[in-house]
Amino acid sequence: MVTLPDIDWRHRAGLDELIDALGGGADARFVGGAVRDALLGIPVADLDIATRHDPEDVMHRLRRAGIKAVPTGLAHGTITAVIESGPVEVTTLRRDVATDGRHATVAFTDDWREDAARRDFTMNALYADPVTGEVFDYFDGLADLDARRIRFIGDARQRIAEDHLRILRFFRFLARFGDTPDPEGLTACSDRANDLMALSRERIRDELLKLLVARDAVGVVRLMHDRGIFRPVLPEVDAAGIGRLARLADAEAGQQIAPNAIRRLAALIGHDAAVEVGARLKLSNAERKRLEAAGLGASSEGAQALAYRVGIDSAQDRLLIAGADARLPEGWTPPRLPVSGGAIVTRGIGKGPEVARLLRRIEDRWIALGFPANVDGLVDDEVAQALRDAR
Repeated sequence: MVTLPDIDWRHRAGLDELIDALGGGADARFVGGAVRDALLGIPVADLDIATRHDPEDVMHRLRRAGIKAVPTGLAHGTITAVIESGPVEVTTLRRDVATDGRHATVAFTDDWREDAARRDFTMNALYADPVTGEVFDYFDGLADLDARRIRFIGDARQRIAEDHLRILRFFRFLARFGDTPDPEGLTACSDRANDLMALSRERIRDELLKLLVARDAVGVVRLMHDRGIFRPVLPEVDAAGIGRLARLADAEAGQQIAPNAIRRLAALIGHDAAVEVGARLKLSNAERKRLEAAGLGASSEGAQALAYRVGIDSAQDRLLIAGADARLPEGWTPPRLPVSGGAIVTRGIGKGPEVARLLRRIEDRWIALGFPANVDGLVDDEVAQALRDAR
């Protein structure tokens, strides 16, 4: 028998009371990512519980136990239980009644296997008794997890027909957890790639950005390109872009700078496509601005100088994509120029455009000197030179 390790998240404040309210392991089990990640020994972010109780009964049980219950997805059976240590999603066991590739109509059930059968991949259909830790595996998910194999439950084409986003999820999970792709799943994703055109761009964006920072993002993006996955929704991806992405990933690793999805997207698509792709994927205004700036190239001034001029994130994006050193001293933030126009005026320069010109000259020299705290001598030099030039 396989059991969950006795790890910290199983002892979250308020979790035992929530499990008791749901009737213990007979009627409630941990499911999905929490079980998978616990077995892989990686941190668990979100905690989901599946239950045999219908949503109204879940609401009643939680309120009776003094646990706040928020009906976040009542039509699909999901209640958010707000316990002392944070929110936990509680979802009634379900089976699909109808699907159209984007949405599903569900009916509730009390059959654990029936609920497992509607999930995407075998490693995501693992359940665990919250009391004993016993793991329940209906589709050989444990074997696939051990082999780092991403495999659809049942017929891959049918799973994709139910939800087209599963094409991108297949590759994201492959990049995050997998070693080798399941051949049937890979072929089905390739054959159904055009189905991605029916999805909202927001859903595509969310999956793509998660994929780009995964463990084997470069290898999987190359596989997706070779298999024509990007062609319907991101035709800008080409071999040159994948080469830029690979070099960027190496630079990030070599300089110990955390991967960033927007930076990696910028490398992948190239600067010329940034405006169009940012709009198509409906990135936020801040994300679009960062995407468009990332490919502008690096300067010869160095990381601190560029970070002062354009901000830390943008500077590191540009330097890393250009293959330059983007490292900054730990805790360093861009300083403020320790002189104002008033200090120049008091030294004999009349108010007007000459003050702004001198400030720019002083700033350039101050940056080149490494941001010294005292600039009195620098200011005096520049003012004296300006006065001489005016004679």
